[in-house]
Amino acid sequence: MRSRSRRKQRNKKKGLLITLVTLVVLVAVAYPFRQKIALAAFDLFLSDTVKNQLEKSYRGEANAEPIVYQEKPFSVLLLGTDARPYEKTRGRSDTVIYSVVRPKESKVLLVSIPRDTYVQIIGHDANKDGEDDYDKLTHAFAFGEEEMSINTVENFLEKEIDYYATVNFTAIQEVVDAIGGIELPIEEDIVNKNPNHVQFTIEGGKPLYSGEEALYYVRYREDSDFNRTKRQQIFLNAVAKKMLNLSQISNIPELFDIMGDNFQTNMQPSFIIDLAKQVLTQSSPEISSFTIMGEGVRKNGIFYDDVDEDYLAYAKELISNWLDPNTTAETLMKPNTDDIKSKDTE
Repeated sequence: MRSRSRRKQRNKKKGLLITLVTLVVLVAVAYPFRQKIALAAFDLFLSDTVKNQLEKSYRGEANAEPIVYQEKPFSVLLLGTDARPYEKTRGRSDTVIYSVVRPKESKVLLVSIPRDTYVQIIGHDANKDGEDDYDKLTHAFAFGEEEMSINTVENFLEKEIDYYATVNFTAIQEVVDAIGGIELPIEEDIVNKNPNHVQFTIEGGKPLYSGEEALYYVRYREDSDFNRTKRQQIFLNAVAKKMLNLSQISNIPELFDIMGDNFQTNMQPSFIIDLAKQVLTQSSPEISSFTIMGEGVRKNGIFYDDVDEDYLAYAKELISNWLDPNTTAETLMKPNTDDIKSKDTE
């Protein structure tokens, strides 16, 4: 009996060893084809699950025609809102980014508009003359959610918006924790001392930052609204970099569970899935960022960001260039504030 038991143990160890060796060989052989394998795994195990979860976030026509592989550039308005679960209000849009996606070249342009920018809120006619009122951009969402935000940004930039995606900041913490934290370029401690805000300290020089730290990072605004806008761009780049790691594919269903009601979009689930597949089979996306700068001013005792017209004009030029399907890789503009300064000296 003892000899039979020992043989079974030896066979188990031998089987385990063979399994491990086989896995090592498979990984070594399959490494050059890891993107194709990841795509196959996505189709086999995740596609249906992700589609079901995305349908919960989809806000659009139920019978819309499916959209397939994308080659033409398109625009997406990214809105980050600050509504808390215990609040009855809609919240405001702390983050407003007009993005242009060029799927064919795996390139994304992020044009950030600071939340306090003084703009005409389209659809909010509080003016005595019957004209739409001027206010902080962030209030467009509070007044009329995505529709008013879209109309306001389209009027401000004179550019149409194809899609929108709204994310509540309450989901950021759980998402970042689910992917194991992210890298952030924090060299010195960030300390929030404002008595009207949550008190916190983010330690500088850490290799990875948790979800709570990432949330504090994007919401910190004691230095300036413009700097906070830049931090939001850095945060999006850091999350994208971490998510594009193939090891994160298995986390996709969990991430959409976390997002739940905190994520809404009018992009069809099949459209998002097709884009995900494109990303997996192409080179890593290159993200370019630009912020429409301005100057802090007070109007009737209220603080606003008064937009710099040169920055606004340059942003419109950038967007037009990126949205043009005839723009080549050689003629694609890269955001460069020196171009704005050079025009000022002409």
